[in-house]
Amino acid sequence: MTTYPISPKETIHGMMYFPRMLDKIRLHARGELHEDYHKNLGATKAADGACCNFLRVHYRDLRERVLQGGTDEEILKWCFEKGRTLNEGDLIVWNGFASKLGWRDFATPMLERVKKEHGVSRRDDIVTIPDLIDFDEGREKSTRE
Repeated sequence: MTTYPISPKETIHGMMYFPRMLDKIRLHARGELHEDYHKNLGATKAADGACCNFLRVHYRDLRERVLQGGTDEEILKWCFEKGRTLNEGDLIVWNGFASKLGWRDFATPMLERVKKEHGVSRRDDIVTIPDLIDFDEGREKSTRE
């Protein structure tokens, strides 16, 4: 059985996307992650890589730590110990990036291309990559053109 990971809008200790990255690692290890996600696991130019870079931890080390077990909170604490601790300002910067990815930035052309492929290019409620992910994974109601 293949499964989609949790929403990129989910947070742990105020940090968006981190729970999704951990969910993808766990699902992949169990052979349950939808194959569409395999190629970008830990990719430097994808959200996993951006998140790891922001935390100053290597994805391979994070993956190894996740597979040892533990809660999302424990793993985030591990990231703070191995990489860097995030303060309130860091969280504002990260969440601003993570929540608005695709909105008037370098990822906008990709967002528009994928919206067109999905037949939803006129949906003005899908303005970010997280919006598109939630739509694509069935967390948002479909209104095809």
